[in-house]
Amino acid sequence: MHRFIIAALVLVCTLSSARAESASPIRFGLTPVVVQENLRFLDRWAEHLSNKVGRPVEFVRRRSYREITDLLKTGRLEFAWICGYPFVQKRDPEFLALLAVPVYKGEPLYHSFIIVHRDSPFAKLEDLRGGVFAFSDPESNSGFLYPQSVLANQGETLESFFRQTFFTFNHAETVEAVAEQVADGGAVDSYIWEYLRLFRPEIAEKTRVIMRSPKFGFPPLVSRLGVDAGVVSRMKSALAEMADDPKGRTFLEGLKLDRFGDFPPSLFDNIRHMANETRKALPWLASANKRKKNR
Repeated sequence: MHRFIIAALVLVCTLSSARAESASPIRFGLTPVVVQENLRFLDRWAEHLSNKVGRPVEFVRRRSYREITDLLKTGRLEFAWICGYPFVQKRDPEFLALLAVPVYKGEPLYHSFIIVHRDSPFAKLEDLRGGVFAFSDPESNSGFLYPQSVLANQGETLESFFRQTFFTFNHAETVEAVAEQVADGGAVDSYIWEYLRLFRPEIAEKTRVIMRSPKFGFPPLVSRLGVDAGVVSRMKSALAEMADDPKGRTFLEGLKLDRFGDFPPSLFDNIRHMANETRKALPWLASANKRKKNR
């Protein structure tokens, strides 16, 4: 009798745990890489993914990539849409896996844009020497790493080249800072600048692009290692199937994306190489510039 009662209690606890797991929300981190001020849009997209995955999906928005990465590391997010730069950074132990990559204008690729005010006389990066420059996020590829790499290749640091720099922690706000002439120039994600030209032309059209980077892997969607494999598989399928589903296509249209695709991590190798080379160059450049000042 006692054995029967114990077995029954174990079964009840197991079922209760399974129900709690199935009812608990899947937390999906978003950063400013997603230009979407319409919270109702995000609510409807979360509802769509919930129906496809079979569990509630909850979008968690944070201002910086570091905040989202920390939430992934501590297990408070299952998925996130991040940037190529944080994706390629070395982690020990590794806790991220590539989930999907957005396809934009037919490719899983984008650029970094260096922008200035449309009425400014600046035509190239060199013209911004001694000016005020806006970066988007210290862990953004397009909004920080790329322009830092360009200057490092020219033997410059941010401190030696610009009079002043600051972070907006939002690509759209970087565009706005340049549009309102708070900054002489800025570095932004090409996807977001082009998105703003469609939906906030009063801001974007006050700026113009003076420099385009090579193509980089588009900011990826990632999963945290340790998340149930079935949940990861269903989320991957839900994203991939959006392009073939009428309702899913409405969300892709809202995001101005073609689809979410499955691509290898090697898509981000040029970002990894650029980060490694810049990391090696900066200490030497900083030391060299310090010696020059002391002469």
